[in-house]
Amino acid sequence: MRDILEKLASGKISVDEAEREIRRLYVDQIGEEVRLDLERAWRRKVPEAILAEGKDPEETAALAKEMAKSVGAAIVTRVMDEAHRRAIEGLADEYLLKKGKRCFVVRRRDYAPPKVGEKIGILAAGTADLPLVEEAQFVAEEMGCDVEVAVDVGIAGIHRLFEPLKKMLDDGVVVLIVIAGMEGALPAVVASLVDIPVIGVPSSVGYGYGGKGEAALMSMLQACPMGVSVVNIDGGVAAGAFAALIANKIAEKCRKP
Repeated sequence: MRDILEKLASGKISVDEAEREIRRLYVDQIGEEVRLDLERAWRRKVPEAILAEGKDPEETAALAKEMAKSVGAAIVTRVMDEAHRRAIEGLADEYLLKKGKRCFVVRRRDYAPPKVGEKIGILAAGTADLPLVEEAQFVAEEMGCDVEVAVDVGIAGIHRLFEPLKKMLDDGVVVLIVIAGMEGALPAVVASLVDIPVIGVPSSVGYGYGGKGEAALMSMLQACPMGVSVVNIDGGVAAGAFAALIANKIAEKCRKP
């Protein structure tokens, strides 16, 4: 919006051109069916994410390209198959790509997200939770936060947790995302040890009765320590956004005199 107003004030564009560009900030229609919400990050401080699962691979790549071109970066989540991965990787000649196991950031080469938030910590019970770690991390970083990560610190070997958790607290993280599958006990354990908000993410890692994240979700919802919030099963994106909103608001309050 500021760029458009500066172009108008300097006479580089006309009033009609400025009006067209401002309208385009809100919604950009791609083809007959897709309407990208380009203004979401400005309106809600949370960027729109493109869900790849269920979409045509070429359509997914086209949406990512258009969003990155318009607002600087596009987050693509649940890239679950090779066809989607190849389509997005085809943008590498024009755009910078940040690759995860099933999550991408497609970024315009002249764009970098501003550092506006406090630090966030992410703890994951096992290495199978890495896709969710990356989703939460990518979203939080695109929202301007630094992120510190520790993986494979689940309660099966509880002694593994203490050193990385202490380091995160010493480094000043203001909110923790805690990811766990199976019985999902890790967020409650962490919340009993810290004085900052904990966001529990039930992972679909697990099998048998209560498998696919159901037991983890129920366990986290029943967490005894207060100060635990819980997102849906495999909700890495939601957790990253929620944590970044908290971190960014704290940073905003700290900057004010």
